[in-house]
Amino acid sequence: MAAQETPDHIIRTRAVTADAILANRADLRPYPYRLISIVSHRGIGGDQVTQALAAAEVLETFGWQLVSVSEFASSRIVHAIMRRR
Repeated sequence: MAAQETPDHIIRTRAVTADAILANRADLRPYPYRLISIVSHRGIGGDQVTQALAAAEVLETFGWQLVSVSEFASSRIVHAIMRRR
């Protein structure tokens, strides 16, 4: 089992992995900012988007709203940008 992403790490990077959200290993309660990025590394193309959107839907149940989904061509990593409501 992968280690939990610590709140300090998430705060410092302003990012959390989709894997951590979907496996319930990320605690965003102490997160002080309004915006955060969900990062999806798993799979390719459509799989990464699917994973990022699934994680975004989980966060929506906790008061977050999806702002944008982007794939950065140079890194091939998908980011779902979320805003706290």
